[in-house]
Amino acid sequence: MSLRSGVYADSVRLMQVSRDVSALDGVTGVLVAMATPLNLELAATMGLAPDEPTSPEQLLIAVRAESEEALAAAAAAVEAALTARERSTGTAAAVPRRTIGAGLDDLPSDDPALAIVSVPGPYAVAEAADAIAAGRSVLVFSDGVPVEHEVALKRAAHAAGVLVMGPDCGTAIVSGIALGFANVVRPGPVGLVAASGTGAQQISCLLDMAGIGVSHVLGVGGRDLSAAVGGLATLDALAALDADPATEWVLLVSKPPAASVAASVAAAAAELAVPVRSAVLSPGTPDLTAAVESLLGDMGLDVPTWPSRPGPAAATVPGAALKGLYSGGTLADEAMLLAAPALGDIRSNTPLRPELDLGADFSASGHVVIDFGDDALTVGRAHPMIDPTLRLDAIAGLAASGEPAVLLLDVVLGYGADPDPARSLVPALRAAVAAGTPVVVALIGTEADPQGWSRQADALAGAGAAVFASNSAATRYALDLLGASA
Repeated sequence: MSLRSGVYADSVRLMQVSRDVSALDGVTGVLVAMATPLNLELAATMGLAPDEPTSPEQLLIAVRAESEEALAAAAAAVEAALTARERSTGTAAAVPRRTIGAGLDDLPSDDPALAIVSVPGPYAVAEAADAIAAGRSVLVFSDGVPVEHEVALKRAAHAAGVLVMGPDCGTAIVSGIALGFANVVRPGPVGLVAASGTGAQQISCLLDMAGIGVSHVLGVGGRDLSAAVGGLATLDALAALDADPATEWVLLVSKPPAASVAASVAAAAAELAVPVRSAVLSPGTPDLTAAVESLLGDMGLDVPTWPSRPGPAAATVPGAALKGLYSGGTLADEAMLLAAPALGDIRSNTPLRPELDLGADFSASGHVVIDFGDDALTVGRAHPMIDPTLRLDAIAGLAASGEPAVLLLDVVLGYGADPDPARSLVPALRAAVAAGTPVVVALIGTEADPQGWSRQADALAGAGAAVFASNSAATRYALDLLGASA
């Protein structure tokens, strides 16, 4: 067990180090992570919690092994993995430490470069401000940016005639280039303005399956349609797509927005030349799949049969609980919006109503939907589309609890996501099915994704899961198993 100060490493890299070292003979537990409260809690459940005080800026290296020899080998492997980059470049000092501003100084002033900021939230604002001052649009992948800073950045971007995507913009496609978590989709006439990452992925994948591609996916950050931000980036993104000759239709994608902001955005959209359709989730509005189907109808196109692997008919389990374990916040919201009218109250860490807040009790009984991608669960650790650890623990806990339930979850493919999510999920899903828990999966992706939709669907179906390309179809199937209907 050791703690290192003055060291910061990317959470994805640390996750890979933990995985690789845990596979060594004689190693029974490994956690290499920043010492954030969430990671310390995880260390405690693994029996690896440090005895001394910690701070989130410290790097925690904890290893448990069956022998002194195995422990020494694991420690050496951790050290080698952490220093691999320095060895490959000669010295750590050989890697230039550059700011966005310094990097843009090397480019001609008329270069249309898009700046991408992915640093811890407290440092993201300065980098984004440098990009705006240089006249470039910027994608802020970072979360943890104070809302007042977000508003200031977006006002500055509007004044400069550029666009801020984010903060917490996990998905974008600009001129055919996928950024963040995005899927391999064909080019086409539909532009998306998305205050939602997985919502944009669901819609762009369904459009691809329907033979219709996208011109751009402009993510604006999950808070953009809140009352605090007022849709600043959404309005600018709509105007940008209206001026884009490759965009013939626009879909606006969002979790439930503030009513006043939704009204002002709708009024602005009505003034544009390009037709704007809504895929905004809220009680009583169409789900994301229905929004795509409506757009296809407006375009004069047939709605295809969305791919699925429903598997053999499963027996209903009336009286059981719905357990939704999601990596995508918008997909979790969509599932709750569809299920709540049939099931009643659903508790969540991102509830539809404040009084249904689950808190930290992820093993609570009754109907529960958890968004493992919520900002509070990704501080100092990789997003669950990359690191499935927390969700795998929850699946194992459900299987061991004996509570009658139907398990509903999403698996999101594409760039940036786990290169083979079925590999880690299949054993957990098999155990859940063996324990008598039906499993339903919303598999979001395309055949052209690196993971391949059909390859993943076949593997998940082979574990006993019913698999659907549409999250709303998966949710309705889960409700059918519960003897309810949406």
